[in-house]
Amino acid sequence: MTTTPRPLRADRTAVRHVAPTDPLARPLLDELTHEYSTRYNHPFDLSQEYPAEEFTPPHGGAFLLLVEDGAPVAGGAFRRYDSGTAELKRIWTHSAHRRRGLARRVLDVLEREAAARGYTRIYLTTGPRQPEARDLYLATGYRPLFDVTAPPESIGPLPFEKHLETAHP
Repeated sequence: MTTTPRPLRADRTAVRHVAPTDPLARPLLDELTHEYSTRYNHPFDLSQEYPAEEFTPPHGGAFLLLVEDGAPVAGGAFRRYDSGTAELKRIWTHSAHRRRGLARRVLDVLEREAAARGYTRIYLTTGPRQPEARDLYLATGYRPLFDVTAPPESIGPLPFEKHLETAHP
């Protein structure tokens, strides 16, 4: 018997701001590590990419999870790229909960959080072997900073940007 994930219901899903070292973040980090390692055919260690503190508020960052029934189902983070730009990293949806719009919700929450902290721009890169991520960013208003007609493997990491609406007092 196979089980299908239940549809997302706002009353069962909560946004949790956590530290990257929080045990609740472990499924996100483990699944991303596995995903990157298998897509790019070499070992990948997220902990070696950026120090965890870069994703904490004192350093201009954030790390959040969407939690449903006590378990993380999606998440993402940002770090300070420069004084006006947040860099998105760690965008993830649990493999059992894909195709539910969770990644779009994560992007929305991260964008609002970055804008609330005074960032006016978001920058991110995704790998050339991640067409679903590329399509997500294009569909959600991110501007590609690369030639979209070129073969992704010829480009390397695919950079995107998005300018944020800032709240006016």
